[in-house]
This record gives sequence, structure tokens and C-alpha cells, in this order.
Amino acid sequence: MANTEPANRPKLTLIGRLMQRKSVEQVQAEYGRGDLKRTLGPINLVMLGVGCIIGAGIFVRTGNAAALHAGPAILLSFVVAGLVCAFAGLCYAELASALPVSGSAYTYSYATLGEFAAWIMGALLLLEYGLAASVVAVGWSGYVVSLLKDFGIVIDPTLTAPLGHVIEIKDASGAVTGSVTALMNLPAALVVLALTVLLTVGVSESANFNNIIVAIKTTTILAVIAVGGYYVLTHLKTALPNWSPFIPPSEGPGKFGLDGITRAASIVFFAYIGFEAVSTAGQEAKNPKRDMPIGIIGSLVICTVLYMLVATVLTLMVNYKDLNVPDPVAVAVNALGPQWATFAKLVKVGAITGLTSVILVLMYGQTRIFYTMARDGLLPGLFARVHKTFKTPWLNTIIVGILVAGAAAIFDINTLGDLTSVGTLAAFAVVCLTVIFLRQTRPDLPRGFTVPLYPVLPLLGIVSCFWLITSIELRLLIFFAWFIGAMILAYFFYGMHNSKLAKGTSGT
Repeated sequence: MANTEPANRPKLTLIGRLMQRKSVEQVQAEYGRGDLKRTLGPINLVMLGVGCIIGAGIFVRTGNAAALHAGPAILLSFVVAGLVCAFAGLCYAELASALPVSGSAYTYSYATLGEFAAWIMGALLLLEYGLAASVVAVGWSGYVVSLLKDFGIVIDPTLTAPLGHVIEIKDASGAVTGSVTALMNLPAALVVLALTVLLTVGVSESANFNNIIVAIKTTTILAVIAVGGYYVLTHLKTALPNWSPFIPPSEGPGKFGLDGITRAASIVFFAYIGFEAVSTAGQEAKNPKRDMPIGIIGSLVICTVLYMLVATVLTLMVNYKDLNVPDPVAVAVNALGPQWATFAKLVKVGAITGLTSVILVLMYGQTRIFYTMARDGLLPGLFARVHKTFKTPWLNTIIVGILVAGAAAIFDINTLGDLTSVGTLAAFAVVCLTVIFLRQTRPDLPRGFTVPLYPVLPLLGIVSCFWLITSIELRLLIFFAWFIGAMILAYFFYGMHNSKLAKGTSGT
């Protein structure tokens, strides 16, 4: 393989250079040479996945998808997204059991499709993790603003929305009295910076912090399902009309009707990236071949069930048209009435803690992907520099924190969320492809888990991911194309010339 050849080997053609791959054995060997602590067991990994999945979809994007695209039929959108996610999840489980290293889909691509594909995957994962963390931070801000308002504390509206967003000012009766233009979403930026400090301190501390929050968050979700279900059953006359019609008539491409269900599926799909975050922790897992498939599949199953139940309650408690907000669960619990005011406040606290863990996990995943790319020479070495005391990639973490905070402060939640979905879906399609490639090139490779019904399920994963991508707005697909173009140029100007694999020093 390329990594074992002498430094004076004959030069490869451009195509051969782009498709240079790490050997599977080298990838596995690098697992044993990492500087990161191996402290995560199966429970930590499941909690890591649950911590990411629960939050982004239930607490944030569900409302936007229902209000703008699917209506009550958001339930069907979750079914569609869940099926696509299952295809990709099974592929991730197989790859994670065979290649247990930090870096996730980036590393899988490097060992199968080659260095150029790995670079593109790294770019896709920047959308999938970095922007997703910004999306959730914006949702976190919405819940904090709502909770503080319950206690009579009102933050200046110009500091709670994306740059240039026009905010209507209403009086106590709800009448519009004026408007202001937002400067930035300050709470969203502040929470990201606070979590950046926590991640810099250490993985073990962050994992324990995450476990506590996931327990609080899961309790909150179950409480919303129980109390919301009770409210719906005791108010059927007012609740059932919210589901009439269950599938609102189409108002144009992607707006309600069957097309709207597909569009909403592409939106809520990004919330399922939690199981993928588990695979980024491969280099810190105690027994990755056994534990990582458990973490991926276990967190996916648990969270899909909870998604469906919460979406049912939300769309019955509140008319879907009222859910186009960063904090849809807060809107629903407020509808319970003043007698449930204390419960509503507790739910908002639970949502805030839950979203905190999501931001934490997403930023954790992004820093570990950059860490692995830097060790390969494709990014500057500072991204792989490990703190002597904390044993974390501290400069990497600080840079990621600043970028995520900036995006959360400036951009609106729908644009950030849709771009995240494009990157996630494209990355998942490539992962499904790598399973097929690796089965053909290395059928002898030991696998702790294998995708059932091969090759049908990986092929369905590829097709379904690209099908959902086609439902995204054209303006965002154009931006995505420009982004990928810029990343390709970056590879030819920097990555190709600094790659350790090309120099014969990979893994050193």
C-alpha cells in the first residue's frame, strides 16, 4: 500500500494521487498510537448519541418543519427520515466496528475511496457538525429568552435574533406596536463559548457532564409526552381540529401536501446525526468493535421512538402554524394554561439543559475530526496539538468554538439547519458507498457488525439520501456547490502538498 512504499517511489498520476489510500491495517494501527484517553464504554457511547439526537429535532427543528412544510403530517416525515437514517446507521455501525478510530466518516473514506474523497468528507462534516452546533445554539437561545420572560426578565430583542432580522414589538394584548432590527443572537454565542471552555478542560469531564444532562433531558421529554398526552385526551374537542386536515393541501413546491412531507423529512433528518457522533469517539472507546455498534444503533432506536411521541403531542396541543419558532416545545407547554405554569418552566429548564448537551456533543465531534485531519497533514498541525495537562486538542477546540459562536450569532436557524441537512445527507450517502467498496476490496476484514440484506440496504441508503437532497431549496444547493468548490481548491493548494501519506510519513 502507499503508506509502506519508500519515499523515492515513482510519482503517481494525478488520479492515482487523489485516490491514494491508507491501508486498513494502518488505520487500525493508528488507533493504538493516539494521544487521547480511552475512557468511553457502551453506556457512555449510547448516552453520547442520545445526547445529540434528543434536542435538535424535538426541541428546535420540529416546529419549523411542521409550520412551513408538513403540518401534522410531520409524523410521516419522521418515518421517512428515520428509514433513511436507519440505512446510514447500519452502514456506520459496520464501518465503526471495522475501523475503530477517531475521525468517523473522514477516516472511512480515507481507507476506501482515497485521500481526495476523505478531504471532501471532512468538508461535509464541517457542515454536519459545526453548523448543526450553531443551529442548536440558536434554539437554546430561544428557550432561554422564553424562560427569562416567565420571570419578568426581558432581553433586548436586538440581541436575540440573527443579524438584520426584523422583530415585531407587541404590547400586552398582542398588538404590534413597532419593529426593531436585530444585531446578533448574543445568548447563542455565549453558550457556545462557555462549552468551548468545558471541552478544552477534558473529555472525561465533558462525558460525565453530558451523562447528567441527558438524564435530565430524557426525564423532561417523558414528562412532556405524559402531561401533553393527558392534556390532549382531556381536550379532544379542541385538540383533534389541529389535525384537520392531517396533510394540508399543497401551496407550492415543498409547502405541504406530499411534497411538503419530503421537504420536512430533509429538515428533521439533521437531528439524527447523534448516532454518527458516536463513531467520532472511536479512538476514545474502551472496546470499539463491541461498543460502537451498540452506541450507534441503541441511541438511534431510543430516540426515534421519542421523536414520534413528542411530535404527536406537539401538533395536537398547538396548531402547526404557531410552531415556526426556535422553541416549539415552549409554545406547546405555554398552551397548557396558567395552572401548569410551574411545569412549563421546568420543561424549559429541561430543554435548555438538553440543548446544552447537544451543542457539547456536536462541537466534540467537530474537534475530533479536525484533530484526525491534522494528524494526516491535511490541516495545519495546530489542530492536532494536544494540551500537556488536559490531553485535549485545545487550540483546535478554541477555533471551532469561535466559528460556531459566530455562525450562531449572525445567521438564522432555517438557513443554518438546511445547510446542515445537505452536508449530513451527502456524508451519509458516501458512508453507504464506502461499505460497498470495502466489502468488495476487503471481504476478509474482521467486522464486529455487518449490514443485513447487503447490498440492498447500502444502495437504498445512497438513493434515499440523494432523494432528500433534491427537496432542499435551490439557493442553498447553489451555496453548497460553491462551498464544495472552495474546499476542492483548498485541497489542491494546501492538503495535497502537506499530506503525510503522500510523503510516506502517515501516522508518525
